[in-house]
Amino acid sequence: MAKTSPLEFLQQVGAETAKVVWPTRRETAITTVMVFVFAFVASVFFFIADMIIRYGVTLLLGVGR
Repeated sequence: MAKTSPLEFLQQVGAETAKVVWPTRRETAITTVMVFVFAFVASVFFFIADMIIRYGVTLLLGVGR
């Protein structure tokens, strides 16, 4: 493997950073809202699934009567 000097490494890092396509403010906002919406939907789903499983286990074992 070839050795790279620190200066050459920093130049390569700068060249690669220039190739990055950064998201716009609008894209970032939309993505953030989507994350919150899907997190809420997932939490509701798991809450309902937990309630159903708890009901089934309680019914099966006769606990809590």
